[in-house]
Amino acid sequence: MPTCGGRLPKKARCLAQSGGTSRQKARLIEALRQEHPLSALLDIVKMPKSVFYYHRCQFEVKDKYADLKQRITTLYHKHKGRYGYRRITQALKQLECHHNHKLIAKLMRDMKMRSKIRRKKYRSYKGQQGKIAKNYLQRQFDADGPNKRWLTDITEFKVGDDKLYVSPILDCYNNEIVSYTLSRRPTYDLVSLMLDKALNKIKTCRDNSLMLHSDQGWHYQMKPFRQVLKQRGIKQSMSRKGNCLDNALMEGFFGTLKCETIYIDTPQSIEQLEQQIHEYMHYYNNERIQLKLKGLSPVQFRTQSLA
Repeated sequence: MPTCGGRLPKKARCLAQSGGTSRQKARLIEALRQEHPLSALLDIVKMPKSVFYYHRCQFEVKDKYADLKQRITTLYHKHKGRYGYRRITQALKQLECHHNHKLIAKLMRDMKMRSKIRRKKYRSYKGQQGKIAKNYLQRQFDADGPNKRWLTDITEFKVGDDKLYVSPILDCYNNEIVSYTLSRRPTYDLVSLMLDKALNKIKTCRDNSLMLHSDQGWHYQMKPFRQVLKQRGIKQSMSRKGNCLDNALMEGFFGTLKCETIYIDTPQSIEQLEQQIHEYMHYYNNERIQLKLKGLSPVQFRTQSLA
């Protein structure tokens, strides 16, 4: 049997003793065989010649999923880690790249990619009992067309000692944010301006075909707010006291908003947070796909349905 002197075969002995995989051993043999007899190297690592040549052929085979991995990586970073394998699968389908979601999940695991989004938790609303409007919505968070059922609420962000309040209107038909306002104080203007912006986008309702649902916050109990709804023929609906599930879809949006903004990229100032929210609202409506919308964004879903 040929002998192998020198320091390089010592690596082969170490690999054999450490229990490396056959693929690792084959790679080392391939690197050493120019200077040492193949039979001696195979004997050191206790590998049959047929096994070595099998792995040697595999070295020259390219990763058949290399292009798919690149597409996944591009989409993952484009959406700043907000997409898990389900949304990545849907996004790929829009690019005419059809693959099973199990394969996408496996490749993302291999590449250490996972959604950065935290689980959303409901927060109970503890307001004062009001008698302004009944709960007409009854947790029916669906609609057969745009501008039939709107939801609204206010959420609070904090940056250090500063606060920012966000007041949006969400359309149950396609989860689109119809309008929103930002303010550093939770004044009535926060809600009234939001309502004005939303109403400027639709025709006047006269038959209560549009319903606006909220909690029992004092903003929505204000007489000017109720008068505007009445003048525009909008039916007002309110959650029961302290029952956040009556407005669960809106609460869910707030969870998504916070998870996909401040939990991914912590703002250092209120100004930075405002810019972050403006950018996210556009992204949410126009780019962020939703599984319940058949893999489309809210605006894409509305546009296709109207067409």
